[in-house]
Amino acid sequence: MIEIGNTFALLALLGWPAVVAVMFRTLPLERALIWSILGGYMILPQLSAFNLPLVPPLNKETIPNLAAFVACAAMLGRMPSLLPEGWLGRGLLALFVISPAITVLTNLEPMQFGVDRFGTLTLVDPNALEVWGLPGLRIYDSASALGQQLFLMLPFFLAREILRSEAAIREILLALVIAGAIYALPMLWEVRFSPQLHTQLYGFFQHDFAQAMRDGGFRPFVFMPHGLWVAFFAFMVTMAAAARLREGGPDTKLRNLMILGFAGGLVVICKSLGSLMFTVVFVPMILLLRPRAHLAVAALIAALVVGYPLVRGAGLVPTTDLVARIAEVNPERAQSLEYRFTNEERILQHVEAKPLFGWGGWGRFMVYDPGTGRVLSIVDGQWIITIGHYGWLGFIAMFGLLALPVLGMWREARRPGAAPVPMAVSALTLILAVNMLDLLPNATLIPFTWLIAGALLGRVEEMRRTTLATRAETLRRAHAGVVLGAGPKAEPGRPRTLL
Repeated sequence: MIEIGNTFALLALLGWPAVVAVMFRTLPLERALIWSILGGYMILPQLSAFNLPLVPPLNKETIPNLAAFVACAAMLGRMPSLLPEGWLGRGLLALFVISPAITVLTNLEPMQFGVDRFGTLTLVDPNALEVWGLPGLRIYDSASALGQQLFLMLPFFLAREILRSEAAIREILLALVIAGAIYALPMLWEVRFSPQLHTQLYGFFQHDFAQAMRDGGFRPFVFMPHGLWVAFFAFMVTMAAAARLREGGPDTKLRNLMILGFAGGLVVICKSLGSLMFTVVFVPMILLLRPRAHLAVAALIAALVVGYPLVRGAGLVPTTDLVARIAEVNPERAQSLEYRFTNEERILQHVEAKPLFGWGGWGRFMVYDPGTGRVLSIVDGQWIITIGHYGWLGFIAMFGLLALPVLGMWREARRPGAAPVPMAVSALTLILAVNMLDLLPNATLIPFTWLIAGALLGRVEEMRRTTLATRAETLRRAHAGVVLGAGPKAEPGRPRTLL
């Protein structure tokens, strides 16, 4: 029932609810919620988990989520609201939670390898097998699948209700900047001495150590799944620092500029081309463009990400031309991209047998050699993993929920009578959109991503209510005969003109 890790790793998981309880007793509610999720992601061990019957693994994702949910319910004195206000959000949420259970029910059959049938005769060559087969999913796994989806969404539910205000969204950006300052020293240490902190503290390395070597040196892993996760975290910190520089006054400009430069340096030492490109492209947008432009770019990115798999599945993405163009600049990168495209094609062809709800877990969505059971595919992007696991409906549910606050924020900002969008809100929206973009090549979907999405969706709902209330008040005043704008006030008893 207890997976990999030394005693300290297991004690860290068991002790995190107590840490969360202390935070909720000593910090403001919004700050305690943010740090209970972000802090757990930053310091708890990877892969270590408690596996109990009928419930999802209790690990660095689910334990902070559950602890924060219980603490928030205790502080509020009631169950936090779970359902978004709009019908689209409720439909996507229902599909996200329920579709994995249907996936289980449509994958009860086992997968066998190395089996040759000649009429009624079945031959198996065990000497040629690398893997005997994969088990079928069990009916009671559907309960675990439901629990897994609910556990993952807890930060979304909590943030939508508790972090919807402008002040709370600014608190999220501040938390990112502070988190970057906390992580800077271990990141610099691992760049110099190699990623060892997770091994020294928790007794094992969380990934393939060869992945830690890059450009004649090392890139940091600290306590995150991979160096790519650390790099994207550094990018988020840099975006938050840029937003705070843009919002800050003249007295804090120099300090915030220094913080931004230091955060950008953290991105550089992570040696990730993707995060570095994101920083070069999107940080200037935060510094130079208006909030409405931020929202327009974010909405465009979200729409492209949601539509990409549909275009990709239809074969409309010019993968060959892309590989050829990149090969002119960097042949090694082109080879890696071609390998990625090939694997994605294999998964998409495999999913054609179960397009709606996918193949489920236990590695069933991967492509195997039917004779030997050897794995023929390796995937990294969250979009293809989601489609392989839960089918096209599962993809629509997950990425639809992530895109909903981005597109909703853009729409509400354009609504007549809407108040101006603060810089902090537009910057966080752009951060979420870029995180969605990063889910195409990588699987950097973490609990903090869901917390950001929930906070922004709550802000969208609040903006909609405020705008509609303002318009209703304007109409009420007009129907009451109030003359809007400059001009003499009508005398009592005389006819009044409605403007």
